[in-house]
Amino acid sequence: MSKILRLFIVVWLTSFSLSIAAATVSQIEAVQEAAEAHVASIISLPENGELNIAAGNLDSRMRLTDCPVPLDTKVPGRQQINTSVTVMVSCDRDNWQVYIPVKIELMTPSVVAKRPLNRGMTIASNDLAVQMVNSRFQRGHTYTQPARLIGSKVKRTVGIGEPISSNDVCAVCRNDDVLITAQGNGLNIVAKGTALSDGALGEQIKVKNNKSNRIVDATISAVGEVTVNF
Repeated sequence: MSKILRLFIVVWLTSFSLSIAAATVSQIEAVQEAAEAHVASIISLPENGELNIAAGNLDSRMRLTDCPVPLDTKVPGRQQINTSVTVMVSCDRDNWQVYIPVKIELMTPSVVAKRPLNRGMTIASNDLAVQMVNSRFQRGHTYTQPARLIGSKVKRTVGIGEPISSNDVCAVCRNDDVLITAQGNGLNIVAKGTALSDGALGEQIKVKNNKSNRIVDATISAVGEVTVNF
């Protein structure tokens, strides 16, 4: 074999090797993007929510071909779509597949405490703020409108910056005087009553009518107010 031919073969093999390495880097990026896109497609984004998705790194020494067809993606097994998930990305044409972890951060607007709220406090407007909060730190029913919490009493201490849940406050507390509005057949009847348990907005509690001593199930419609349908 002549020196010129050997030199040509060495140059060709070197350039081929470099092209494979370059393709591997681009394909790793394509795998990450495909995994992120798949996760984004299977998560329902709530109103005004923000979704942050980040695929993990793959070993740069992996040799993946530039797939000539669109990559296939799926979440294998029965994984919970929570703070992270593993996605399988594959290229059927070239017969390879990889598994890549994807971190998920779902941010939603939530009413939080601007300062520490101690048990027994009555919430005022300057105690509250609306911030984007990671859904993993939200427990129970949280709020997006500060007005729905103003006048409520704090049942459990809430730290600064923490989202406020229905378990932390009571719009109507046990033994509170409440205004009962009975609605039905075009009539509105208003009476005074006493709350027999704690409750947040929208929850149902037992209330005693102070005039008739009758106990009814009522829905909390505002701070200090409940509604009964008949």
